[in-house]
Amino acid sequence: MAGEEETALPKEEESQADVCPTIRELQRLLDSKHPFPHHVDEVWPNLFLADLCFANNRYELWKLGITHVLNAAHGRMHSDGSPEFYGTSITYHGVPANDLPDFDISQYFYSASEFIHKALNTYGARVLVHCVVGISRSASLVLAYLMIHHQLSLTQAIQKVQENRWIFPNAGFLQQLLHLEKELQQAGKNQVQSIN
Repeated sequence: MAGEEETALPKEEESQADVCPTIRELQRLLDSKHPFPHHVDEVWPNLFLADLCFANNRYELWKLGITHVLNAAHGRMHSDGSPEFYGTSITYHGVPANDLPDFDISQYFYSASEFIHKALNTYGARVLVHCVVGISRSASLVLAYLMIHHQLSLTQAIQKVQENRWIFPNAGFLQQLLHLEKELQQAGKNQVQSIN
């Protein structure tokens, strides 16, 4: 009898953990914070979210000690980002994303996360992730990184970033991040089952 109770309890906990928030709930969470007028904010140790104005200022990047730049607006108007622009002192990765709800930013979740993860595991590295305003495309890639490499839920990742920066991924990106969360949950379950 005691063994049955022990197995029943984890199933209840598991089902509660599997419940993903709705887009409306996520947008309410995002709305709960007021916009900060900052050009750049550290949202995780040595990981910064910024706008285009900051990312295009090589002197400010140098002062902050940025060693890696992930540009989520690569190839877009007024985005100077490229390996040639930053030179040899900064490692560059470009993601040509549009800030439109129907744009498939999920195709870049893993490659961007790997770039950030590899950089942050390099001694002395400081990573800047940006788009134009630094609240939607770049924020979505940072959220994906926290979910993939730090096992945070989407809600936890949003809350963590919001401690230091106001973000607002568009509804389509939030939907894709929810899909990523479900994929990661399923992968975690499959891993536990294969161990058992």
